[in-house]
Amino acid sequence: MEIVIQRFDPDVDTKPYLKSYEVDPEKFSGVMLLDALEHIKEQDPTLAFRRSCGGGVCGSDGMSINGRNGLACVTQLSALPNKVTLYPLPGMPVIRDLIVDLTRFYKQYESVKPWLVGAETVQDTERLQTKDERAKLDGLYECILCACCTTACPSFWWNPDDFAGPAALLWACRFIQDSRDVTQAERLQALEGLYALYRCRSIMNCTSVCPKSLNPAAAISEIRRDMVKTSFALDPAEDRSAVEHKGG
Repeated sequence: MEIVIQRFDPDVDTKPYLKSYEVDPEKFSGVMLLDALEHIKEQDPTLAFRRSCGGGVCGSDGMSINGRNGLACVTQLSALPNKVTLYPLPGMPVIRDLIVDLTRFYKQYESVKPWLVGAETVQDTERLQTKDERAKLDGLYECILCACCTTACPSFWWNPDDFAGPAALLWACRFIQDSRDVTQAERLQALEGLYALYRCRSIMNCTSVCPKSLNPAAAISEIRRDMVKTSFALDPAEDRSAVEHKGG
């Protein structure tokens, strides 16, 4: 098996270049692409990439695998062709080899306030939910922030400082849908405008590459529906006035 990797060390190289490695899967243990990368690193310690849990939970080893974003630790070698080409996640500044600077990604994630804002009243019990309320969070909370979806999104490539991106919007939806959160209106208002939410063009790259089989595009559509509902909802005072006028 031939594995071609984009290499770049800013302290040494003037521009990125491709380097080819011949790998025999019989000479190392493991069946995943990450195992092959670790085998290569034993032969060439200068190769740099991120990894941590090795089980598709931490999201550290995201990269472009034959033109498709994914996690090396959950990509089976048996599912790959004899030649594999690896690039760093697209649309992000490269720090070294397969390691990218995710500062912009985390900035957009932070911008949606990805934490629960509950009522200020002191409670001696848990903030309970019904089964139906809890079910609304399925497909949202499982995101591992690997950045595969956001870095596959052309809208984020073009507007990284203004468009929140698929991952951040998935998390925004997670808290907008949470019945225990009391800031739904504020969260929706924060996403108003031309860029933060509406730069999404429903290209669906995000859903296609998610290693957890989540659907950021559906979450974005859900936020848009909530915005429409909020925009067309009558103010309670206006609602009462309309009813009184009709009755009179």
